[in-house]
This record gives sequence, structure tokens and C-alpha cells, in this order.
Amino acid sequence: MIFGQDRTELRKMYVEAWRKRRERLPMSPLEAQIAAVVEWHPEYHGEVTGDGLDRDYTPDGGRSNPFLHMGLHLGIREQVATDRPAGIARIHETLTSATGDAHLAEHQMIECLAETLWDSQSQGVAPDERKYLERLRRLTA
Repeated sequence: MIFGQDRTELRKMYVEAWRKRRERLPMSPLEAQIAAVVEWHPEYHGEVTGDGLDRDYTPDGGRSNPFLHMGLHLGIREQVATDRPAGIARIHETLTSATGDAHLAEHQMIECLAETLWDSQSQGVAPDERKYLERLRRLTA
């Protein structure tokens, strides 16, 4: 597991990666990926400068969890880089081409990933790759 299970430690990785990007310091490949995702989300910069480390982001709180959102971006990027599930890299390429915007393409894919993870969690089963790919393919139809 890349990040471990501790919420604060995970969030500190985002804070540290973003600090290094702003200060133009050397970064590990993972930190560079995290910083690139943070850079795409200026609306979350307050949270990654330390303001959101201990905050609970609940549905009734009126704000989505920025760390979860950015983590889903990282998940999509990892899936695309490894083409796992098979075919996802092509779907990403097609969506990016169709929208002209890799960020928008990832957002569309995140919706499918989040829905698949929600189904999995609520049913207490492993994520269904077949259903996930079906959802993704519908985006390109």
C-alpha cells in the first residue's frame, strides 16, 4: 500500500509535496504526482497548506473531501499508467481527445471509479472490474 492507513500521515504527504512544489525543491516521483494533482485544484490549496489536516469532511458538512478527490485522481493515473484494468489507458486517451482536457477526462473517470467503489463497499465485495469498465466505456460512446 502506497499511503498506509493513517489519515493524518496521508494528508501530510499532500502538504509536503505541495510545499516542495511551491519552494521548487526536489521531489520523489510520487510527490511530483501528488503536487501535479494539487496544482490542478487551486480550490484545495488552503487544505494542503495545513488548513485541512484534521478536518472531517462529511456529506452533511457541505464540502467534499479534497484529499479523497485528489486520491481518486492519483488512482486513475495509476490505472492508466499500468493499463489496469486492461483498456483503461485507451479510454483515458479517447476521453482526453474528445474533451481536449485531461483534467476533465479524469473527472469523468473519477465518477465511474467512485460509483464502483461505493457499490463494492456497500455490498461488502471486491470492486467489479467488468462493471467499472462498462461505466467507463459508456463515457466514450
